[in-house]
Amino acid sequence: MRTYQSLNSIRQAALEAQSQPKISNTIAGEPEIKLASAHPPDPEVRKRNLFRQREFKFSHSLLVLLLLFFVFLHGVGLFLFTRGFLLTRLVLREKSSCDVSPLGSGVDWKGGDIAKGCWHPKTFNRAVVIVIDALRYDFTVPFGSKEDDNSTDVRQFHNAFTAPHAIASKHPRNAILLPFIADPPTTTLQRLKGLTTGTLPTFIDAGSNFAGQVIDEDNLISQLKAVGKRTAFMGDDTWMALFPGLFEADMEYPYESLNVWDLHTVDDGVSEHIFPLLHPENVSRWDVLIGHYLGVDHAGHRYGPDHFAMREKLVQMNGVIERLVGSVDDDTLLVVMGDHGMDPKGDHGGESQGELEAALWMYSKKPVFGEFPQGLDPNGGDYSGPQGARSVAQIDLVPTLSLLLGLPIPFNNLGAPIVEAFYGKGGVPGWKNLVDVSHLTAAQIKRYQAEYSGKNGQEVEGIEGINSIWDTAYQKLSNIQELGGEARTADWQSIFTEFSNYQSETLRACRRVWARFDLVSMAAGVTVLVGGVAIVAVYARAFIGDYTELTDTLLTRMAKGLGVGAILSVVDGVISGVEQFRILSIGGLLGLSPLRMLLLTGSLGTMIGFFSATYYARRRLASLLPNSGWGVLCLVFALTHSLIFGSNSFTIWEDKILTFSLATFGFVALLSSQKLDTAKRALGTYHSIVFLLLVRLASISRLCREEQMPFCESTFYSSASSSVSAPRTLVILFVMALGLPSIIGSYYRHTNSYTGPAPVYIGFGFRLGLLLSALYWALDSADNGNWIPDLPEGVLKPLKTTVGQIVIAMGLLAGNLAYAYSSVCVDVRLEDPLANQPTTTPDDDSEDVAPPPQSSNLHGSRYFMLLISWSLALILLQKPMGGASMGLLLWQILSLLELLHTLSLSDSAIGPVMLGILGNSHFFSTGHQATLSAIQWESAFIPLSTIIYPWSPMLVIANSIGPQLLTALAVPLVALWKAPPTGTETLGKTAKAVTTHMLYHSVITLSAVACAGHLRRHLMLYRIFSPRFMLSGVVLLAVDAVVLLVAMWGTRVSFLSVGELFGC
Repeated sequence: MRTYQSLNSIRQAALEAQSQPKISNTIAGEPEIKLASAHPPDPEVRKRNLFRQREFKFSHSLLVLLLLFFVFLHGVGLFLFTRGFLLTRLVLREKSSCDVSPLGSGVDWKGGDIAKGCWHPKTFNRAVVIVIDALRYDFTVPFGSKEDDNSTDVRQFHNAFTAPHAIASKHPRNAILLPFIADPPTTTLQRLKGLTTGTLPTFIDAGSNFAGQVIDEDNLISQLKAVGKRTAFMGDDTWMALFPGLFEADMEYPYESLNVWDLHTVDDGVSEHIFPLLHPENVSRWDVLIGHYLGVDHAGHRYGPDHFAMREKLVQMNGVIERLVGSVDDDTLLVVMGDHGMDPKGDHGGESQGELEAALWMYSKKPVFGEFPQGLDPNGGDYSGPQGARSVAQIDLVPTLSLLLGLPIPFNNLGAPIVEAFYGKGGVPGWKNLVDVSHLTAAQIKRYQAEYSGKNGQEVEGIEGINSIWDTAYQKLSNIQELGGEARTADWQSIFTEFSNYQSETLRACRRVWARFDLVSMAAGVTVLVGGVAIVAVYARAFIGDYTELTDTLLTRMAKGLGVGAILSVVDGVISGVEQFRILSIGGLLGLSPLRMLLLTGSLGTMIGFFSATYYARRRLASLLPNSGWGVLCLVFALTHSLIFGSNSFTIWEDKILTFSLATFGFVALLSSQKLDTAKRALGTYHSIVFLLLVRLASISRLCREEQMPFCESTFYSSASSSVSAPRTLVILFVMALGLPSIIGSYYRHTNSYTGPAPVYIGFGFRLGLLLSALYWALDSADNGNWIPDLPEGVLKPLKTTVGQIVIAMGLLAGNLAYAYSSVCVDVRLEDPLANQPTTTPDDDSEDVAPPPQSSNLHGSRYFMLLISWSLALILLQKPMGGASMGLLLWQILSLLELLHTLSLSDSAIGPVMLGILGNSHFFSTGHQATLSAIQWESAFIPLSTIIYPWSPMLVIANSIGPQLLTALAVPLVALWKAPPTGTETLGKTAKAVTTHMLYHSVITLSAVACAGHLRRHLMLYRIFSPRFMLSGVVLLAVDAVVLLVAMWGTRVSFLSVGELFGC
């Protein structure tokens, strides 16, 4: 009678079987092993098996250590390059003071009085500053086709936020509405820094959107505190991280800001606290009120701008503004602004027009504003609003608010006063006031520029010409003052223009200064990355024979090289500390910090150690050049992908190029299959066609980037102006949940492996997890679309979060545990060997092991269960269309593995490289692009209801590069799929496969890094090349981590379970 045994029973049966003289193996349709159990195991057999097990564990551990050295080189190279490429500007700690004039000595100055105004007579005693996150300028402008219900141009956001434009049009002396141009990157944290300090961000700041650091440079909030003003705050808790201790403790009400699923909590909280403070009985408690609403931004992220939820939020904000207008008094300035805009999908972070164009509205009950005077350049030559309309930079708000409220302008400010706020009724008084404020602003900028150059040790490029503009303006002003301050309108206008030109030219110069690079550090990083590519290439493709035999020698030499390099770095550091010998310090000459010098010399020592070991084993080296047609094709694919980063046009169409490479591989595989015998030809043809069809299906899902328009049509969401998935994608998820496990099962059945734990693991567990994942997104769509209007709000959210947590637990917790302790996919039958088998003589010295079943896939079917577990979590973390793409990827991996086996390519580089291309291609088909605005931040809240570190950032990373993680996890299957269980070189072939995959990604990263460095002055650097280099670096390190921590662990578990069963 047939009995299915647990893992321990199977292993014990295998050991007992090995003690018998002879073992029978019968094959009847599927793997079945007859194991004898009548006698206790032979101690010699057990001893031999334990020795083999220890030998494998030792070889595996050495391999992991070797891979760790490769990862070390990748990390060091990226660190050194990044430290030179993504520079942060020098932050000055100097503060402007109320009683210290920026004009210098010898100038008649009547400021220094806090009550009247520090540097300039104040216009308002109080201010209410409202930030409506992601308030795009076109949200505030009336749409002309309101009555045309059939117009295809009508959007949900049109004519929903009408109060600012209506009031500004009707009362131009009381209100102004302007496009408010942000400096990229358009993330909230960086915009708040610019809105309060008046400084420009650097690109590296975009990566710190999850957690802000304290702003330790001069800013509006600290100036309010310094002059004794009381500031109340409510809304986005990012402000609390940036300005701790600067708000009144009894009037601060922060709310969590990153939960993009929550549209109402923050907004309702701000309104709940702000209006009581505006009551006449409470206005004496505060001087400045700051409220930061988040609902519009969250509606954009969750639904996109063209959704009824966005309209509801804009209507709500319109009501808030109307209520604020009625609540403020004559002595209070009301400022309403967006910190940035949003793209057509509702995302932000980049520099498209929609992301840069926020709105600024300023209102006063007393008529203090003026129209922009004729004769001036409305945008100062720098900024352009819609159709060339008058616009202002966001940093211009800093000197404007400072002077209107009687504050000193923050020391690091580079903005200019907003003309309309100081021009008043115009004429000579208006121009004179403009000259006064522009003179103060320019003088402070000049003071900052001088201090910055002194601290930085370098003069600003073109400073002579900039200073000549200052001299001209100053001389004109001095001439008028010598005449008693009387002058014509044209004279005042000329002086104002000169001071404005000084500010704008200094701003341009600072942009150039902060685009400087540390070329030495960049070159050091590229050098280490080149060395890393060379080392991995030699190890992966040049060595012949069993790789595990070389690991010990390589590790020893590399460790010694690392140690020698570290010692030399310490010696160099000691030399640099001695004044007499400092000139001999290499680190000092190169301008590298001790840490960078240590990493550089350690890396160089590691590389030298590797190549010394390579020379020692030179007889086992072969040419790195491909020796087959598949090798040439593999090289062409890798070089084509790497070289596209030298062109912005090719980079933006990377998704199409990768799809073409995949289709080319499938077509070549189809042609190659025709050369095989009949059985293999049919199999190869079938899998080639399946692979090509899957490539085509995956390419249907796409999210276009702005630069691809109008030659690309997005299909990832329900429309180009939405972040909501189409309902049909839910049907796809449920169909995939029912069909994909059966498809995987068919591949298992083909190798007689759909037995043992496989039916439960795949047919039940995986299918249940996929159904729950589809259920999650169905609940999410029901919540987004209000499918059940009678259901109370807030019921579906905790329910779907619980479902998400169950799926994550099934995939990453239960799945990994089940993988670690499950048996191989084979049936075992115990029987008495004496009843059916003849015995051998005691002198028979053949090995007593259970022969593996014929046509089996023990290693492959065992390891693939790890992919199934991880894919379950990764599919959930993708949006519905992305989840379907991940399902196709899993199918493509199986099809690719069958092709590699059929065409005898398991030892070729084409398998690991095609997995790399598959991962990068599905990065695009899962709704991503190499842009900041394409990051799906909301994925952090799929299994969580709030931000939790470090899990929230890890969830976003898993969502962003899930396809690359899955293909990296699949790489060992290139060597393990249908590999013989008793093969002695299988571990070495696995090492060859995983290092080839690492080589592919390191080549791509090296190319992206080198091109970004070479094109560092390109107009599209921060829009195209920098994001792509950053993506490559993240993918390389993540792939390294998955290979090192997960894939190698999975390989170890698979080898040990198969080895223990068969004594091999």
